[in-house]
Amino acid sequence: MATWLGRTADPGRVHTEGRMARAAVEEARESVAALLGVRPRSVIFTSGATEAANAAVWGATQSASGPIGCAAVEHSCVREPSARAREVVNLTVDAFGRIDVAAISAALARVPKPVLVHCQWANHEVGTVQPVAAVVELCRSAGVLVHVDAAQAVGHVPVHVDDLGADLVSVSAHKFGGPAGIGALVVRRGLRLPPFILGGEQERARRGGMENVAAIAGFGVAAAAAASSLADEADAARQQTSALLEAALAVPGVAGYGDPVERVPHIVCVGVEGVEAEAVLLGLDQAGIAAHSGSACSSESLAPSPVLEAMGVDAERSLRLSVGWSTTDADVAAFASAFGEVVARLRALR
Repeated sequence: MATWLGRTADPGRVHTEGRMARAAVEEARESVAALLGVRPRSVIFTSGATEAANAAVWGATQSASGPIGCAAVEHSCVREPSARAREVVNLTVDAFGRIDVAAISAALARVPKPVLVHCQWANHEVGTVQPVAAVVELCRSAGVLVHVDAAQAVGHVPVHVDDLGADLVSVSAHKFGGPAGIGALVVRRGLRLPPFILGGEQERARRGGMENVAAIAGFGVAAAAAASSLADEADAARQQTSALLEAALAVPGVAGYGDPVERVPHIVCVGVEGVEAEAVLLGLDQAGIAAHSGSACSSESLAPSPVLEAMGVDAERSLRLSVGWSTTDADVAAFASAFGEVVARLRALR
């Protein structure tokens, strides 16, 4: 990335610096496409998964009528633009936060049919892996577009978008070690959607605005690194999150949320009885441990987690624990050492 941070070469120009920038962008596109299992032309670079999801909703609803099928466990960047665009048909979930395939079938039988159905690859709060292949198959059979939010899956589990057959897939680089502020919308071959952002012919006229060459280059390098080490990193992450979960559940009054087996390797979620989540987070922060409650985009919201509410569990006392490529076993041990003491001290204050 440092090569491009101090340069403003436009990849759309034909001079030497412009051609060099174009080469960097296309090399990164090839690396991202290889990680996702698609051809490079299907990858549209965006500012992140939030923009990609908004673009998917916008594009899918411009030329067809009908509601949008969406579960409450979807990320806010999926739920909110959907609610703004159309009537939303709520897709129910089970106690693990898994979308009910029967609810998809019922939504597809409606008149009018949905114009778009969302199905995240994995949940961003509890880590539960969704029945994404079954959902995509149902939607494609019904002739309904399907968008998959794969932000929590890419770089952590194998993702082969072309084999899956999804129409639209949103991805974010920073979820697997790439830079913040860059992501992609993957569009199925043959699908034509109007662009969400106008103002230029960039990305083959599918997303206006000069490309962020430095961030795109970083995205490509992170994608190549993730592709080469995916299995090893996934094994290490699952061992670490299993250890985190074991340490948390050893404290009385702590329960695990989400599917304990069918989950992405890097996320676990627990509920802590008797104390507010924010107090636990502050106590852990004082011990040098960064954790979170709810989704990664809910820090400024005081509302209970819609994901946990949909699951029927306590939505105000959750603790989200995640690991990444830089997490060490010493980090996990630090949590195990501090968590019980933090919870006990807070409960004593009552």
